[in-house]
Amino acid sequence: MNDPVRNGDIQINAAFDSGNIEIVSISGAEAKLTIRKDKESDFYQWFHFRVSGAAGRELELHLTGLASAAYPAGWPDYQACVSEDREWWGRADTIWNKERDGGTLTIRYRPGSDIVWFAYFAPYSIERHHDLVAQSAACEGVTYRCLGTSIDGQPIDCLEMGSGPLQVWLYARQHPGESMAEWWMEGALECLTDTADPVGRVLREKCTLHLVPNANPDGSCRGHLRTNAKGVNLNREWHEPSAEQSPEVLAIRNAMDETGVDFAMDVHGDEAIPAVFLAGFEGIPSWKDEQGKRFYRYQSILARRTPDFQTALGYPKSAPGRANLTMSTNQVAERFGACAMTLEMPFKDNRDLPDPAQGWSPERSKILGRECLAALVEWLED
Repeated sequence: MNDPVRNGDIQINAAFDSGNIEIVSISGAEAKLTIRKDKESDFYQWFHFRVSGAAGRELELHLTGLASAAYPAGWPDYQACVSEDREWWGRADTIWNKERDGGTLTIRYRPGSDIVWFAYFAPYSIERHHDLVAQSAACEGVTYRCLGTSIDGQPIDCLEMGSGPLQVWLYARQHPGESMAEWWMEGALECLTDTADPVGRVLREKCTLHLVPNANPDGSCRGHLRTNAKGVNLNREWHEPSAEQSPEVLAIRNAMDETGVDFAMDVHGDEAIPAVFLAGFEGIPSWKDEQGKRFYRYQSILARRTPDFQTALGYPKSAPGRANLTMSTNQVAERFGACAMTLEMPFKDNRDLPDPAQGWSPERSKILGRECLAALVEWLED
């Protein structure tokens, strides 16, 4: 007997935390969709939606108009993230066709459950963020500090610990769609708050650490790729942040001015490059070879510690005196003489160590968080 509900149109919804999709049409188990732009911005690439009425059906989802997305080079060889329990995220069969409907990503998947979620990368919800902050703040030796509030009035949360002289700042999700950055933060905080972890113990002894797990909570809630509630790219605001346009950056930079910065890592994700890599601060006006050597030494340590990190792929270096000081890594290196860097993780799989089931994943992001801290321990020995 035909089941009229089971054979009817699937339902698609994105009216939830970090949700982003717009429906063009639905016919049975096939849908044509588009991604909503960030508010007051032309950036778009992040998607996150759920499909119901889907159990046992071969879904065919066409995300159209993507040749004009923020990073069209991110679509070739990309596989969409999928979950039926919102805990474990795998990858769905995904094909990119740049000629169809202005560039179309076609996702095919047959779920066993009646509801299934799709996302550009495994989401890190605001609720999980609050759990992370609360659980970390309750740990021995951890101090919570609200650095300020966002455009929408959300707190810019900072967790501080340690008593050493070296001032370490770790901050993530200036670009909210780069959710792997907060998974990295979860791994780092688990390491630092575990009193039995030798890496955390050494760092709390030798450093004072300041961690901002989510620098852009408004964009995270709104399902933005790259901007805050005003459509502002926070990582282009570090030279002259303002309370009107970029209070998130202003709050973090003011706190840095209070403490000084010796070591800083700004955690991100890259749409196109299938690798984990670091970007430094070459080109800042005050560049000193000794300062640069500290960065290159850290990079070498991390490359030796984990096969998930490499140095062959990455961004081109800025020419002398041409660094963009609106970006946090360059501004922090210039302003404080710090060893500053941007960590990038892939939305795709890691080319050098692929995982067909998950690609780059929350689990690997968390492991990398601890590896970056372990590399910092070794870096401190010099």
